[in-house]
Amino acid sequence: MIEQKQRPRYQRGADKVSRIPIKVEPTIGPMQRKPPWIKAKAPTSQRVRELKQLLREQHLHTVCEEPSCPNLGECFTHGTATFMIMGDLCTRRCPFCDVAHGRPDPLDADEPRHLAEAVRAMDLKYVVITPVDRDDLRDGGASHFAKCIAATRTHVPTIKIGIPVPDFRGRMEKALDELLVSPPDVFNHNLEAVPPLYTKVPPGSDYEWSLSLIKNFAEQSNEIPTKSGLMLGLAESIDEVKEVLIDMRRHSCDMRALGQYLQPSRAHLSVERFSTPEEFSELGDFARGLGFSNVASVPLVRSSYHADLQAPCAHVG
Repeated sequence: MIEQKQRPRYQRGADKVSRIPIKVEPTIGPMQRKPPWIKAKAPTSQRVRELKQLLREQHLHTVCEEPSCPNLGECFTHGTATFMIMGDLCTRRCPFCDVAHGRPDPLDADEPRHLAEAVRAMDLKYVVITPVDRDDLRDGGASHFAKCIAATRTHVPTIKIGIPVPDFRGRMEKALDELLVSPPDVFNHNLEAVPPLYTKVPPGSDYEWSLSLIKNFAEQSNEIPTKSGLMLGLAESIDEVKEVLIDMRRHSCDMRALGQYLQPSRAHLSVERFSTPEEFSELGDFARGLGFSNVASVPLVRSSYHADLQAPCAHVG
């Protein structure tokens, strides 16, 4: 009898992106040298080690660790984190992201409690909670998401919560109904890229659908601020970015985060160029002129970075 080779539980890098519509050419030779304005603190402090131990004890995952976020050292040292719920395997194969792809495990019914206990133990005042994409679930995981929010508020009544959500492809109405049962303080859905890059950067996503998700939440949520993020450095033009900013305001987005894309590995999409601090400043000024209530536009910004500092400034305008 021929022994069958066991299929790996998850895929990363080249294996992960091998089946998306657009071929991703691996980087050959030296990767682009980062410019002097892209610097991040190495995650080596005692506080970082303590928080990682706490997360492992509670069987939790963070966006800080899984997608190799450049701000892990700073955020963990300050005692903040973005929690990633519903497991560590994503059903999508986005070539800009370092979260592993695979068939996720069933949802952990104890996760809402573990999450709430960790937030309380970390003494957080603001927490960001985001899921992996769970296209295998009927509601995209929205009901589990709502349970995590509710449990966190029960354990820490004064907590403020921001939620970067997936697009809930094909499940928007059901997902929003679930999330509005235990609403967040900030609703965040990232567009990630300009429309001409949508088949390449977030394959399987739809630009107009994502805009509608933000607008529909805003219309149903009793003035809860909405937020979105966009990566630069993937061959977009400044004018294309400005058009996206205009679209966002037209679809009731209140807050905006613009940051530089950084290539997680040689198998991921390459950085086409590093946008300069002056370009980020120009786009930030443009966004503020459109009426965004809060704009974060610097190279190392991510949608959840300094979310605690941005949220108090948020208002519907």
